[in-house]
Amino acid sequence: MKKLFGYFLQGLLFTVPLAATLYLVYKAIVLIDGIIPFKFPGLGILIIVVSMTLIGLLGSTLIVNQFLSLDKILDRIPLLKIIYTSVKDLLSAFVGKKKRFTQPVLVKMEGNVERFGFITQNDLTELGVSADKIGVYIPFSYAVTGNLIVVPKDCVTPVDANSADIMKLIISGGVTEIEEEN
Repeated sequence: MKKLFGYFLQGLLFTVPLAATLYLVYKAIVLIDGIIPFKFPGLGILIIVVSMTLIGLLGSTLIVNQFLSLDKILDRIPLLKIIYTSVKDLLSAFVGKKKRFTQPVLVKMEGNVERFGFITQNDLTELGVSADKIGVYIPFSYAVTGNLIVVPKDCVTPVDANSADIMKLIISGGVTEIEEEN
C-alpha cells in the first residue's frame, strides 16, 4: 500500500506542475482572445507579441523619443512618476541593458541564519546611510516580491554562481536543481 501511495505522489509530482502551467497558458489565451471583438483562437497572443515588438522598435528610435517623450511627461505628474519609474526600473533590472540582479550574495541575518540576495546599491551615502552599508534585494520564495534591506558590507558574502540560478533557487523555495554548466 505504501508503494502505491508513493507512485501516486510521484504521479502528482510529474502532473501538477505541467497541468498548472498548461492551465495558466490556456487562461491567458482565453483572456487575451476575449478582448478581440472577433473570434480567432491565438490571434490575441499574436497581436500582443507583434504590438510589443513594434512598441520596442518605435521606442528605440530617436524620432519617437524626441516627439513622444513619455518620461518627460510623467516626470511632471507626482504620483504617476513614482509608479512608472519604479515599474520601469524593476523591469529593466531583469531584462534591460542595466541588469541589476547580477551580484548574488549570502547575507548574514540574526544568529547563524543566512539568506540569498542580490546587491542592488553599493553606495547609499546620498540617502544619509553610512558608507559601510549596501542595499541588498532579498526575493521571496514562490513570489516575485521581496524586500530591500540595508546591511553592513561585512555581513555580505559574494556567491560564485549564476544569478539566474540563484533567483530560481530562491523563488522555488530552494527545491530547484541548479544545473551545472559544461
